[in-house]
Amino acid sequence: MSKDKKNYELEIVEKTTIADVYRADKQLSGVVKKTRLIPSDFFSEISGNEVFLKPENMQHTGAFKLRGAYNKISQLTDEEKAKGVITASAGNHAQGVAFAAQKLGVKAVICMPATTPILKVEATKNLGAEVVLHGDGFDDAFAHSLRLQKKFGYVYIHPFNDREVLLGQGTTALEIINDLKDVDAILVPIGGGGFASGVALATKVVSPHVKVIGVEPENAACMKAALDAGKIVTLESSDTVADGCAVKTAGSLTFEFCKKYLDEIITVNEMEIMSALLSLIEKHKLIAEGAGVLSLAALSKLNFKGKKVVAIVSGGNIDISTLSALIDKALIARGRIFYFAVKLADKPGELLNVAKILSEENANVVRLDHNQAQVIDSFKKVVLGVTVETHNHEHIERIIQALNKKGYEIEKIDLLR
Repeated sequence: MSKDKKNYELEIVEKTTIADVYRADKQLSGVVKKTRLIPSDFFSEISGNEVFLKPENMQHTGAFKLRGAYNKISQLTDEEKAKGVITASAGNHAQGVAFAAQKLGVKAVICMPATTPILKVEATKNLGAEVVLHGDGFDDAFAHSLRLQKKFGYVYIHPFNDREVLLGQGTTALEIINDLKDVDAILVPIGGGGFASGVALATKVVSPHVKVIGVEPENAACMKAALDAGKIVTLESSDTVADGCAVKTAGSLTFEFCKKYLDEIITVNEMEIMSALLSLIEKHKLIAEGAGVLSLAALSKLNFKGKKVVAIVSGGNIDISTLSALIDKALIARGRIFYFAVKLADKPGELLNVAKILSEENANVVRLDHNQAQVIDSFKKVVLGVTVETHNHEHIERIIQALNKKGYEIEKIDLLR
């Protein structure tokens, strides 16, 4: 980043005040849904704090993104609105821009990867946007959107590295403080940093004593890497189930805001993310995406107790097949699904014997894979693959011991690899 650009961005940070935050809040009045805090006994118990959920997954379009998109587009001049807007996204930002543009009567063009699930494509089209499918991933779609912007003169709406966008996202914090005036800490997920920047800024200018903690996936912790290095860095990869936060390079402007206003960053691993998703579904009957539960995954890692904490559930746009896969992995990690292979003599009654042992150990059989043709150690044997529902890892060990006692040797199959 050039010195002039850095100085310009530092100037933006210094000149942004409480008046700008409240202006954005007024701009969004009557447009966004004011999502109400939900007290959580379950997450309070695991964290040792009094936890409240901020369910932005219940927001219009299913995520916080429309706050920033609407605030940005509403600030455009009449001449700029007449040109139309463009962006690239395969997720929540696409629907946020489409929603805002429809509300404001502005043409919106959204470039999405050709691999984007059809449900997301149709959801964006249904909000009135023109969808252009291009390339195999976000980078291809982004590059194409820049070409279209240059060709047709559209106004670009960046998903995070924009002052008006992050100010819109920051209105989430104003709602939190208004609903819970004695809040001690707010947890917010980080992708490119726009949400965290806005929430941290709004919180600190209104209630400076409130701690703001960003949460990133360990596999895509671009903002933590940048803050640790004191400059923007690009990660080699960003492979995470929290795909909404799979960002390799933090925004240059959001980096400056986070450096000034964010108190701390916590990173969480893939199993912690999937476990948080499962807990939210089981305990609160709420659906969220991987990125949406980052704040929940970090609750057990807080270095304080007895405080009032708000964890923002940032989004809930996830397709059923992905949700099912994440739930299965979380169940396996918790020891509630167990898959093993056992060699059986190819004679009547062997399958029944295994089933009897599993029944006696209160293991519910979900699936059997029976390979009768396989020959092992010069003897004709069958390999039986068994998937069972279990209670926990201790229950799994009891099942293994019971099978071993009856002479069955089993091979545990790791489905998480």
